[in-house]
Amino acid sequence: MDVQLRIRRYNPEVDAEPHWEEYALQAEPTDRVLDLLHQVKWYQDGTLTFRRSCAHGVCGSDAMLINGRNRLACEYLVRDAGTQITVEAIRGMAIVKDLLVDMDPFWEQYRSVKPYLVADDVPEDGRERRQSPADRARFEDTSRCILCAACTTSCPVFWADQSYVGPAAIVNAHRFIVDSRDQAKQERLEIMSDPDGVWRCRTTFNCVEACPRDIKVTKAILEVTNEINRSGVR
Repeated sequence: MDVQLRIRRYNPEVDAEPHWEEYALQAEPTDRVLDLLHQVKWYQDGTLTFRRSCAHGVCGSDAMLINGRNRLACEYLVRDAGTQITVEAIRGMAIVKDLLVDMDPFWEQYRSVKPYLVADDVPEDGRERRQSPADRARFEDTSRCILCAACTTSCPVFWADQSYVGPAAIVNAHRFIVDSRDQAKQERLEIMSDPDGVWRCRTTFNCVEACPRDIKVTKAILEVTNEINRSGVR
């Protein structure tokens, strides 16, 4: 099938502003948008720049704005995208080149919530830290985050002010806040109650629509706010 691919290009060394370029391609309905980008880079214009790694929806590297919505290029099929496809860099991040953005602010917000298990006490029997199936289920959903930034860069609050910690960081804070084995719950709740923390969410649900893993992002945000209220953190 014939496909017209429009890519918003930007090279800071030669361009004053981003601009659109179009490419005529042949594709199969089962091809992915990532395959189209490979066609352009490998056979038409080797200067096209984008990020990708596993190409199977696990690493989260290739989040892009495709047909006006944040998606993973390696998961979105041509038969679903149509014959007129637009691709842009995700919003709210500085563009390094073409579809490649500076992820450093995203990783800074992610690290700020201490996204790791804090458990310094050794169990009395010296064995592993046990957890019931019910306790494990509390963070089953948020443990599936692949850090693609699709949720955070779909958020209008983040577009307006990158000091907002963002949905992805809140999701990863939630994963440990509700973990019965973790000992840093109070510290994370204090981080989340910061003026740039969880209270900045306006529940537009963009993050839920953008998440490629179907994580219930706004539910996680609500549960964090409930935990803050119960803890008495101000």
